Amino acid sequence: MKKKEKPQIYSIQKNPDDDHINRREFVKIGSAIAAGSVAGAVSLCSCTSSSKKNQKYGCKRTIQYSHSDEVNSVAISPDGMILASGSDDNTIKLWQISDGKLLKTLKGHLYSVHAVAISPDGTLLVSGSSDDTIKLWCFPSGELLKTLRGHKYNVYSVAISPDGKLLASGSSDDTIKLWRLPDGELLKTLEGHSGNVNSVDISPDGTMLVSGSNDDMIKLWRLPDGDLVKTIRGHLSDVNSVVFSPDSTMIASGSYDKTIKLWRLAGGELMNTLVGHSNSVYSIKFSPDGKMLASGSYDHTVKLWRLPDGELMKTLKGHSACIESIVFSLDNMTLASGSDDKTIIIWNIAAGADIRGLADPGCEVEADCDDSDFPVNSCSCDTVSVCTCDKVCTCDKVCTSDSSSSCSSCSSCGYWYPN
Repeated sequence: MKKKEKPQIYSIQKNPDDDHINRREFVKIGSAIAAGSVAGAVSLCSCTSSSKKNQKYGCKRTIQYSHSDEVNSVAISPDGMILASGSDDNTIKLWQISDGKLLKTLKGHLYSVHAVAISPDGTLLVSGSSDDTIKLWCFPSGELLKTLRGHKYNVYSVAISPDGKLLASGSSDDTIKLWRLPDGELLKTLEGHSGNVNSVDISPDGTMLVSGSNDDMIKLWRLPDGDLVKTIRGHLSDVNSVVFSPDSTMIASGSYDKTIKLWRLAGGELMNTLVGHSNSVYSIKFSPDGKMLASGSYDHTVKLWRLPDGELMKTLKGHSACIESIVFSLDNMTLASGSDDKTIIIWNIAAGADIRGLADPGCEVEADCDDSDFPVNSCSCDTVSVCTCDKVCTCDKVCTSDSSSSCSSCSSCGYWYPN
């Protein structure tokens, strides 16, 4: 974005089937798209640059969506084209990732939607809710196929097996249920936890199930028979999220005790404890290539950890409330995070790029790096927000008033930037 282009007006059209999304206007300046704040709307901000710095670090792109209540779960279709989100507004929304278009709103649950999952073949969407039911939807058309009843209380988590023939669900009735797909027949109820089952996952090889609970424990179950194989202890409080590594050799767990733990599947030994979040860890996911782990927390941040050593690579800021759910796309290019601030942020992660080059979201940038025409941006940061010379809004202190002479101050807005 070397030159400022004439602003053009873009609009996201309201879906006729949806009564929660309002029409909103976007102003496009080059390849950066920014939008003002409208309740219940969809906003999109895409920042790219041809500068040498951005070539080194890769493309920076964020997309932010909005529900009318807290976002509890997000899932990305196998082809990476569509994102599904479940919310406390009792709905599931389907979004086109490329342009932020709302494709459809699925209504049918009576209370909060806590979990959404898309089948590996991309033909089925599963949702779990506080109305104690699981719903099966045709994907992406959105027709309701079946409602599964069996849990006594909230359904907090759902997971589909790699072959798409088995569904596991975790509930606040302290049980896990196994269902046959696609007909939804209840096969077995697994008992053993003494608290809410907050998270379930099925191993990529389809042979094991892992569960995390408010009883501070992780349990491993053999599939398809459902026999309990091992109970893993180590967290000091609720286990909010559990997930298998892509090669089925490791389990990661996130807890109310603010830590993430990595466990060896064979034997259940603790391999590493990742410390860095300042509050509860609510969601964790391995990247599909197994080289990175992402975590979302009540501290409003997403952290990216390098594997296998567990080094913290980057803290992504942009949400203003607890991050309930995160998910990678299968091509490792996209990370989505859903939050209690009613939004979803989609982070574009270039394959092989230095992840530390990702910009923090929430900014509106529309001018060249020129003192006479430097923009006042809208970043929300814990620290002073600045804009770098390649027009990327960031919460990192690239330059401040006490920096070296290589930095200059904008006369129009007071921000400091590199010469």
